[in-house]
Amino acid sequence: MDGDVVYSKKKTNAAAVTSSSSSSSSSRKRPRRITSTKPNYKEKEEVEAPTASDIEDFSFSGKETLEIRAFLLEWYDLNQRDLPWRRISSSNEGKGDNDEEGSERRAYAVWVSEVMLQQTRVQAVIGYFNRWMQKWPTLGHLARASIEEVNEMWAGLGYYRRARYLLEGAKKIVEEGEFPKTVSSLRKVPGIGDYTAGAIASIAFKEAVPVVDGNVVRVVARLKAISANPKSTIKNFWKLSGQLVDPSRPGDFNQALMELGATVCTPLSPSCSLCPVSAHCRALSLATQESSAQVTDYPIKVVKSKPRHDFSAVTVVEILEGKDTTDELQTDGRFLLVKRPEEGLLAGLWEFPSVLVGVEADLATRRHAIDQFLKMSFKLDLKKSCTIVLREYIGEYVHVFSHIRLKMYVELLVIRLKGGTHVLHGKPDSKTMAWKSVETKALSSMGLTSGVRKVYSMIQKFKQDKSKPIPVKATKKNIVSKTKQNRC
Repeated sequence: MDGDVVYSKKKTNAAAVTSSSSSSSSSRKRPRRITSTKPNYKEKEEVEAPTASDIEDFSFSGKETLEIRAFLLEWYDLNQRDLPWRRISSSNEGKGDNDEEGSERRAYAVWVSEVMLQQTRVQAVIGYFNRWMQKWPTLGHLARASIEEVNEMWAGLGYYRRARYLLEGAKKIVEEGEFPKTVSSLRKVPGIGDYTAGAIASIAFKEAVPVVDGNVVRVVARLKAISANPKSTIKNFWKLSGQLVDPSRPGDFNQALMELGATVCTPLSPSCSLCPVSAHCRALSLATQESSAQVTDYPIKVVKSKPRHDFSAVTVVEILEGKDTTDELQTDGRFLLVKRPEEGLLAGLWEFPSVLVGVEADLATRRHAIDQFLKMSFKLDLKKSCTIVLREYIGEYVHVFSHIRLKMYVELLVIRLKGGTHVLHGKPDSKTMAWKSVETKALSSMGLTSGVRKVYSMIQKFKQDKSKPIPVKATKKNIVSKTKQNRC
């Protein structure tokens, strides 16, 4: 399990610390149990927390660096989680450095996993990663995929731009004929930033470069008791992390540092007694000396900006094509989908027709806005070009993005086109939008966002509830009548 990390007493072959470190006090000796690494704080001079302006002067001493590397790698060898991308990234290491195919396979696995793990929990990613690698086991397989296939596989993970960049990056690398092996060359690939480049270069190609994510920032901030805002001092965290990277095992060390932050040095309840580097933790030293100080004071809590509130009128347009009947909820309808612009939020993804209304508008205002949108986008005049079979407000749903709180007012509009479906078969305006109509079965298998899927589930529930027979209420007259029948 993610949070269950136990430090074993088993001996390992972790890199030895220099002779100077081995002759230091017992509080600095390499631990066999984590609890033995706690230093005797009473014997030490009192430690003062550094100010924000001091961060540029921070550095790890040579002795600190060697001990932190040794203790952390030993801990990682015993306690690392068994994750599918780690199995792939380590499966070919014994074949030697000249195994180019194995290195590229490791790099591809690391790339996919690290992109998926951004803003997403490990347990949620495992299933997606396994399905992804089964469908596209190599970079070449991915490069031949379409954006629709990729979005379908990605559906539910959110932040869909990540999937788009993965595909674009795969096409670029395959076209150029060689997988980049250094941070500088990896940064030229679309969607690969400093973090992902560092992870790929260190884990797959053993380049001694740091990787800095939220977990690493937290561990380093506590090791040095850095109270400065991480966002404004992030370059210094990269510098400090770079000092610690083990040159012989850079990938393992980076993963160990991130693993420590994810499972032991957690944001709210760190397990300091299980930490392999607690003897070097200045935040723990301060917390031990002062009752008002806590390890969780570091790093400083950055106040998040409040999300923007948007309001949207969403109309699920269902076009009936079968025999004209009085049944409002026929199952042979097609749903109208609109493709979002190629830039911006949810770029290039499919959704039901919607219009931002700016404020919490009433039903009449929302319907007017949607009617105008349908008329301008599809030349669909609800008064002239179709018969409205059903139009009903379904409810509202709030979808929260990282920076936007979107309230969607959902409506179902069932229509029958006058003159058949060719009315909608005109060429859409390619400069502004694309659209298509799909059957229910195809809609269910498309790579739709979680927000669009929620809207569709609201429609399905409404249809199911409306199709149920209304139970006859037991009136006093019915009860008396049944009683008389029973007596007879």
